[in-house]
Parts: sequence; structure tokens; C-alpha cells
Amino acid sequence: MTAIPENKALVETATTARQARRVALIVAVAFFMQLLDSTIISTSLPQMGESFGVPAVAMSIGITVYMLTMAVFVPLSGWLADRFGARNIFLVAIALFTLASIACGISQNLTQFVAARAVQGLGSALMTPVGRILVLRNASKSELLNATALITWPALFAPVIGPVLGGFITTYLSWDWNFFINIPLGVAGLALVARFIPGSRDSETRPLDWPGFLLTSVGLACLLYGLERIAHPEDGALPTVALLTAGILVGWLAVRHLARAKNPLLDLTAFKVQTFAISTLSAGTIFRVAINATPFLLPLLFQVGFGLRPVDAGMLILAYFLGNLGMKTVTTPMLRRFGFRSVLIVNGVIASLSIMACAAISPQTPQALVVALMLIAGLTRSMQFTALNTLAFADIVSAQRSSAATVSSMLQQVAMLFGVAVAAALLNLSQIARGGTALDLVDFRLAFLAIGAIGLAASFRFLALPPAAGAEVSGHLPRN
Repeated sequence: MTAIPENKALVETATTARQARRVALIVAVAFFMQLLDSTIISTSLPQMGESFGVPAVAMSIGITVYMLTMAVFVPLSGWLADRFGARNIFLVAIALFTLASIACGISQNLTQFVAARAVQGLGSALMTPVGRILVLRNASKSELLNATALITWPALFAPVIGPVLGGFITTYLSWDWNFFINIPLGVAGLALVARFIPGSRDSETRPLDWPGFLLTSVGLACLLYGLERIAHPEDGALPTVALLTAGILVGWLAVRHLARAKNPLLDLTAFKVQTFAISTLSAGTIFRVAINATPFLLPLLFQVGFGLRPVDAGMLILAYFLGNLGMKTVTTPMLRRFGFRSVLIVNGVIASLSIMACAAISPQTPQALVVALMLIAGLTRSMQFTALNTLAFADIVSAQRSSAATVSSMLQQVAMLFGVAVAAALLNLSQIARGGTALDLVDFRLAFLAIGAIGLAASFRFLALPPAAGAEVSGHLPRN
């Protein structure tokens, strides 16, 4: 008598799971386009400067404008998704990003290029948090782990393959094709979103919190720009300190306002959820500093510290990329078997030790050992990244999703730039302390040891999690 209802329930569950995976894959395509564009441009700046008739260093304004536009509009993305529908805003984001990519590619001067990059930054600001909102709305708790793993791979792979691909395109084609490759990705993304992602929006919409928007945007922009400037000490310390101070002060005012406002732009009650607070703000942000510093340090270590050619350094980085790829099939079974708490602690320790081990290698180290270390570092980085991103939303209720996704995107931007800033600062301080005129292998050793120690400290912070943390998502049943 119960066979038909049971079969119907199984069919509905399978359909829901397929829909969750489909949405996650479509969002992942858009994320890959966005993140690849962010990393690919750095290799073509000299050629772009030559084309526009300006020094290569002047082209950095394209990166800065993109980053600042993102910072200004990211806080608004959750409200827009609730007001106009997440699918509609995601379509707008992809369209803006794709059209701006075309405008970047056909730019005839620096002014046109900067304007196009600003529009690209707007599209990017809407894409990341709204994409996460779509995944959260279409994935049940049991499917959240697999869905998060799918949308995490672009963040792991794009920073590794972007510079290599950008160098190849710039060398054998021309710099504008670094932007034109976004056209097929963008068109495919628009078609897939329109066809397969359902549209919905909240029946009740909050009025826009203008003070919250202005305070949050200004604070985030100052903080991110200040962190970005740390990596360029030649620009002077005073503006950097002023920007960071302003960012912290305005950020404090923003938090104060959001906590008191009747209809705040961002709902901060998500931080009362332990799993979200630890994986997103405290231990999560600190560990992401180590995660994001490593891809910045490794190419410099191999080219500056080891004296390798870019192509040889790229082959070693490829092993790091393969490590990221290889862990994808293992992450879900590992979390199901051991749970978030154990994986974040043990894997975090291994990941941190693998970063510290980079301080022990030298040009004389057998290449097989270097490749093995890159594989281990990549494997553990992938595992930690996916576990953090999944646990963050394990206990978030539907009313908190939009704000939680927006805040998570903001904090990940801070962690990304802070990781690069800390790594650059460590290299510079080491060089100054020994009175060197250029970076040396010892500077990289100190930087890797310090970054690994940061990751190690963050790993033990996950001891605060209960054994059953995120069990509904991971499927892990802790023993009593």
C-alpha cells in the first residue's frame, strides 16, 4: 500500500538533487568566467600599456577600479536579489560582465578601458553573492555539500590557470582575446540560467537601507584598497595607513548601524549561528589568509627564489592545480565519514604544515619531492576551502540566506586581499631586515613559515565546534 507514495518520494528527491546539481554547475560556469578574468589580466598589462601608449604601471588602475566597484556594490546584491528576484539579478550580472568584457577588448585608450572595467566590477559584485543565493535556494541540506563543492572549484582553479592561460593568449594571439574568451562563456551562462534556473522573489521586500549601503560600501572600499596598497610599498605608507584606518572606522559605524536599524541592508543575526561565525568570520577568515597567500607566493618562489623560467615554474604550479582537482572526489566521503570538525582540524594542520614545508625546498631539492609537496598542498587546500564554504551555510535559515551570502562574499574578498598583503609585507620586511637589495630565498622561507603558522593557529580554533557541527549537511553521525 505504501509502495507508490514511497516511490513518488524517491522520484521527487532525485529530481530535487538533479536540480540542485544543475543550478550549481550553471553558477560555477559564471564564477569561472568571473574569476578567470580577474587573474588572467595581470599577464597582459605590459602589452595593454603599449597598445594604449601608457606605461605598464599605469594599467594597474584597471585592476583597482574593478576591485573598488566590486566593493561598492557587493553589499547591495542581497537586497537586489530579494527585491527583483535572484535569477533576474544573476542574468543582469552575467550580461553586464559579458558586455563589459567586449568593451574592454575593443577599448582604444586607457579611459575607455577603465570605464569598461568599472562596469565589469559591477557585474562581478552582483554575480558572486547572488550565485550563492541561487544555490542555497535550490539545494536541500543533504545536497548542499555537493552543490558547494561544484561552485568552489572555480575559486581553486582560476587563480592557478589564469596567469598561464593569459600568458599564452597574450604571446600567441593578443591581449584583447583575454576578454573576448568571456563571450562564449557569458552567452552560454545566460542561456543556461534562463532555461534551467527557476525564478522567484520574496513577496515582502524591505525598503533600501541607504545609510547602511553607504557606510558598508565606503568602509569595504577603503579597507580593500588599503590592503591592496600594502603589496606596493613604493606608493608610500601614509595613504595606506589612512585608508585602512578609515576602512576600520567606517566599518565599525556600519556594523553599529546595521545592528540597530529597523530594516538593515544586511542581517547580522547570521553571526549568532556558531557554524557561520567560525567558518566565515573568525577561524575561516584567518585560514583563508593562508589559503590565498600561497598561490601568490609560489610563482614568485619558483621564478625569483629558484631562478626558473616562467614555463618551468608553471609546470610546478600545475601540480598544485592537479592537487586541487584530485581532492574533489574525496571531499564528500571524507566529510561524511569524519564530519566537519575533524576534517577542518586535521586537514587544516596538514595544509598548514605543507605550506611551512615550502620553506624547506630549494633549487637543489629533487623535482619529484617538489611535485609531491605541491600535490599535497593542493589537495589539502581544496578540502579546506570546500569544507569552510559548506559549513558556513549548514545552519543558516531561509530568512538569513541573502544577507549571509552577501556578508560571506565581502569577508572572502577581504581575506583574499589580506592574504596577498600579508605575504607581500612579510617578503618586504624580511628583505629590509637583512638589508638586501632584492628578494632572496631566505625571504620566501620566512614568509612560508609565517603563513603556515597563521593557518596552524586557525586550525585549532575549529576545536570550538561541536562534534555534530553541520551533520545534517555532511551526513556524519558522531559516536556518543
